[in-house]
Amino acid sequence: MKNIFYYLAILFFFLTGPGCSINKAKIANDLKKYFDSSHVDGSFSMFNNATGAVTVYNMKLDTQRFLPASTFKIVNSLIGIETGRITNTKMIIKWDGVKRSNNDWNQDLTMEQAFKVSSVPYYQEVARRIGKDTMQRWIDTLHYGNMNISGPIDSFWLNNTLKISPDEQLGLVKKLYFDQLPFQKRTQQFVRDVMLQENNTLYKLSYKTGWGYDELQNAIGWVVGWIEENRHVYFFVTFIRTPDHNIDISAARLKITKGLLAGLGFLKGEM
Repeated sequence: MKNIFYYLAILFFFLTGPGCSINKAKIANDLKKYFDSSHVDGSFSMFNNATGAVTVYNMKLDTQRFLPASTFKIVNSLIGIETGRITNTKMIIKWDGVKRSNNDWNQDLTMEQAFKVSSVPYYQEVARRIGKDTMQRWIDTLHYGNMNISGPIDSFWLNNTLKISPDEQLGLVKKLYFDQLPFQKRTQQFVRDVMLQENNTLYKLSYKTGWGYDELQNAIGWVVGWIEENRHVYFFVTFIRTPDHNIDISAARLKITKGLLAGLGFLKGEM
């Protein structure tokens, strides 16, 4: 019986598709100012679950594929938990003793901690434990971006092999929120829990960030997630890109995202 439900979940996923419809999207060119203020190019998309309305700034970038960088930790976590390579959010992977520039990574970490500090070494080890064949089967099942994980199993999401568009990312987190991915509900709940970043009386904000470099050595940044206010949920993806390596991508991606959300009326508990 469990197998029947599993295959029905996969069939439902195929029928509903990986992205959010942009055919009737509202094009919001006025959002350009948020990117200009940080001297970056980029795109923003939002899906209002209550009305089905889609808002998009920079459709060209929103439908173009880029390396997912650390936003792939969402899927790496899902596959790791589903396959038992991650037993739960408290599972520790020992530090390998290699000192890295991010001091938060230079210690034993639980899955929850590794997700919060975006530890690359932790999730590289998770990917190695999952293995190439199993990883490929799940990536194919999810129709994740271009589905290309060729090369080393521990770097395909970092080196421009695997690519996904902001629109596809939006569809992925929407399905994650509603338990519509082909994983057990327990698995999806674990990942939703670690994605929660801010929780107060006005709103809940859940997301995963990413940072990397494309083939032309442009720095890129992601913020992928959702915001909940007054029992309504809105899914969003912020993507930024710049050739200027002096720009602090970590700060810019969150500054732009928070600015966009505030400008659209969020963060006040009134939406």
